[in-house]
Amino acid sequence: MFTGIHAVLYAFFQRDENIDPGAMTAQVEYCLNAGCDGITVLGLATEVLKLTPSERHRMVEIAGRAVSGRQPFSVTIAGNSVAEQIEMVRVAESNGADWLILQPAMVGSYGADVYLDMFERVADATSLPIAIQNAPAYLGRALSAADIARLKNRCLTFQAVKSEDSALAVQGVIEAAGDDLTILGGRGGLDMIDLLQAGCSGFVLAPDIVPVAVQIMQHWKEGRKEDAANLHAEALPAIAFVMQSLEHLITYGKRIHAEALGIGTFDRAPFLAPSDFGLALARQHSNRLQSLSRG
Repeated sequence: MFTGIHAVLYAFFQRDENIDPGAMTAQVEYCLNAGCDGITVLGLATEVLKLTPSERHRMVEIAGRAVSGRQPFSVTIAGNSVAEQIEMVRVAESNGADWLILQPAMVGSYGADVYLDMFERVADATSLPIAIQNAPAYLGRALSAADIARLKNRCLTFQAVKSEDSALAVQGVIEAAGDDLTILGGRGGLDMIDLLQAGCSGFVLAPDIVPVAVQIMQHWKEGRKEDAANLHAEALPAIAFVMQSLEHLITYGKRIHAEALGIGTFDRAPFLAPSDFGLALARQHSNRLQSLSRG
């Protein structure tokens, strides 16, 4: 359930900045048709912090209905209290989620024990398997390898880490927590080959890179590691372009994906306004990724 390529959905909006259900559903179909192994919603690419509580519920409903059990469906649980996170857990459960990704609270800055206690309390409120998102560069909070090993010992349903970190850091987590803890890489696939060598079992990636990432993963599983590395090298300029920052990903990565979907893109404020040059580069990278995905 945790292995392979999982697509974390972008948030598509209408011109009036309301959620676009049709575009969200089309995005799920695109990712499943591309061969991804799971769908995730309410991640950072879904602009979760820009969504109201009712909109977060709506996103989970739309995505859950679109996936309809065809592949594992996971929901990222963001919230600044145990109560807020448990409320989202209930929404995820009622819309067919197979597993959950817990984020640390974004309010305040605390020691590891505070985050471990919060994760454990939320996990105790559900029978679903859980992962945690460990993303120091994006969330400003993270657990050490030793902290993650402690959580594994305390929480039986803790089964995976969505790691937005380097291959060296991932290898440290595996050494500390054991290789039975699944590690899912992120960061747009920037260091995908290094992470696979470190022991990652899969990736949670935005949909613009998913079709190529699926092929890279397939090459790797089949033992064609040189082919995997070569394909990754060809896709790397596009990955590097969108992964310059989270804001850059949401502005340009979403447009690259929208180009593949054949739909328009409307932004929800606040956002990084695209430049003409940036849009031209996005089109070039979109064409390149589509060419690579066709083999």
